[in-house]
Amino acid sequence: MFGWFKPKCPVDPEAKRWIEERLHWLSDQFGRDTFTRRAIILPTRDFFPDRMNGSEASVRNLLDQVCGYMDVDPESVVLELFTNETEVWLVNESGRYLPTGAAGLYEAQGDRTVIHIETTELMNLEALVGTMAHELAHLRLMGENRVTGDEFDNELITDLTAVFHGFGIFLGNSPRNWDSQYSQWPGSELRRPEYMTLPMFGYALAHAAWWRGEAKPDWAAFLRYGLRPCFKQGLRFLRETRGSSFAPKQELGN
Repeated sequence: MFGWFKPKCPVDPEAKRWIEERLHWLSDQFGRDTFTRRAIILPTRDFFPDRMNGSEASVRNLLDQVCGYMDVDPESVVLELFTNETEVWLVNESGRYLPTGAAGLYEAQGDRTVIHIETTELMNLEALVGTMAHELAHLRLMGENRVTGDEFDNELITDLTAVFHGFGIFLGNSPRNWDSQYSQWPGSELRRPEYMTLPMFGYALAHAAWWRGEAKPDWAAFLRYGLRPCFKQGLRFLRETRGSSFAPKQELGN
């Protein structure tokens, strides 16, 4: 009779399995401590002390800081700004809105990387940092030949790579996912998003808190209203059920 109160994972079984397996893979690629011990990056002066004024110089300075947190040499990254002139909203055959332009783009040019940033984001620190982290995650993955870019989860693993390096608050508070951008998880009838959803960000961030032994992390105060309940649900699920394959050793009884 008390089953009503049993904690439930905030994501479906396929998304749950994917997050846990990819956290293992990212740990092999970048070192587990990158996720479990490094600071969660916050939208505060402690992490980004310089004011943004919308100038290209200030954007470049911000990009250099994000490069540092993503373990990227800023000298290898070129910044280019662009303006998306499209103002027409499109819908698909199901009546779902389609995105009309990218906030950022990754481009490999020989031994350098070009990060393109759309100008409408320049005064929105949280969205801008999230976009930069996502595009630099492409560099850490495709640019370093860890993936080809043709994987079914290319954009998903790019999002999770940015979360892995501490940028989960920025991406989770400004998610890229659209209702129109769904297909199916391989071998399943469950819907698969193109980019990570709020519940997926919440569950990934819950792992970060769980590994740190944080029942009520201070950084959770920076999670916006849509993300925070997903995070709380995910953390309660992990702490009470230990129901993840990506668990601290003590949780696995080792």
